[in-house]
Order: sequence, then structure tokens, then C-alpha cells
Amino acid sequence: MIWIRSLAFNIAFHAWTAVMCIALLWMLLLPRPQMVAVVVWYLRSVGWLERTLVGIRYEVRGRENLPDGPFLLAAKHQSAWETMKLHLLVKDPAIILKRELMWIPIWGWYAAKAKMIPVNRGAGGAAIKSLIRNSRPVRDQGRPIVIFPQGTRVAPGTYRPYRIGVGMLYESLGIPIVPMALNAGLYWPRHSFLKRPGTVVVEFLPPIAPGLPRAEAMRDLEDRLEAASDRLVTAAGGPPTVRPAAAEPAKEKQAAPAVP
Repeated sequence: MIWIRSLAFNIAFHAWTAVMCIALLWMLLLPRPQMVAVVVWYLRSVGWLERTLVGIRYEVRGRENLPDGPFLLAAKHQSAWETMKLHLLVKDPAIILKRELMWIPIWGWYAAKAKMIPVNRGAGGAAIKSLIRNSRPVRDQGRPIVIFPQGTRVAPGTYRPYRIGVGMLYESLGIPIVPMALNAGLYWPRHSFLKRPGTVVVEFLPPIAPGLPRAEAMRDLEDRLEAASDRLVTAAGGPPTVRPAAAEPAKEKQAAPAVP
């Protein structure tokens, strides 16, 4: 039954997305806020498909921890699920993503219109400077900036060190970090055809105030975000993450920022 429901969802999702990408091209002519509102409608329709065809629902905890002004949303990244919920979870986010995604025909046009923040991961230290430069106008607009601190999708129970990009942004922009824990990988596993019914839990943790030393903020982020995500995963029957004893969170090195 899970296989049949997953097949139905995958067909419906990809067909619906393809139709919408073409049918909604006209909205690229709209002002950016109106275009984003249409995107939110599309994402809600995908949520309906999830609930109806595979039985995936979600619950949000800790909304009271979201600041009124701009902030960095350091989100756990376990699957494609959360990338399609960010505009439903926070208002008008700017998502840091790899530059190559902006080159995808049609999809990249929408991302550019929505003012996402592309970064060239192969540019080394120059990528950090570009990331900070492109993030400042977003901060000044009061929009949240979303970054996946581990840089890629990481399955529940798997350890991957945090990259320095989020720490550099925190230090340079002078805004709080809100860690976002979740357990989506249990229901929408990465690189998996199957989608499993259940309730994804998303939890916004108390913010890390600006002004801390970068290393301290990074250590606090990793410790709290990993602990909270493990709590959500294990409560739903998933595996805990075993961190290597010698792992040092957010090693201080000039490297390209980690992005999806």
C-alpha cells in the first residue's frame, strides 16, 4: 500500500509541478510580493497532495521563538520536504542555495524573481564574501535568511559536521540565529521513492542572540539543533545520531559556505 500511495503521489506531484511551472509563468510579471503569494498557494496545494495521497501531515512548535525582525533560520535538512515548506513556516524567506539551481529553466526564473540568495560553492573564500554581500540587502528588508548549516541533506541518525557559512553570516550581519529542528527524513527519506505516512514535527528553538563569539555561537547551534532533532526523531521511532568523539563543531576555516 505504501508503494502504491507513493507512486500516486510522485506522479501527481511531478505532473502538478510541471503544469504549474508553465501555467503560472504570467506571475513573473507581477510585483515580487504578489508572485510569492502565488508560490505559497502552490506549496499549500502540494501539502494537500501529501496529506491525501501519502498521509504526511505536519505540526509546528515554538513559533513564539521567531523574532519580529530579520534573523538567520538555521534549518536541519533531512529531505526535500522542508524545502517546500519554508514559505509556509516563515514569512517571505530568502533561501541560500547553490548558484547552479538558478540556471534551471523556468524554476530558476521563479527563484530569481523571489530574490533567493545564490552562492558559488566552488569559489572558496570569495563565496563567503559574496554570500555576505548578497545577504545584507535581505537583512535590511527584514526578511529571514534560511541556511542549511550542514550543507546537504543528512539522513536521520547520520552525523555530518556543520559548515562555517552560518557562523560568518551571524558575525557579519549582527542578527540572531533561530535553529529549526525536524524529523522529516523519517517520512520523506532523501533519495527515496517511498513516502511514509505520519506527522512531521518542526520545532523552532529559542534564538541565539547576536554578538557572541562566532565559535561559541556555532557550538551552541550545533549542540542544540542536533539534540532537538534527535529528540524529535527518536520520539517517532527513528535512530539517534552518534557524533564522533573527536568531532569539533563548525571548524574555523575559510571554505565555501554549505548550501543545498
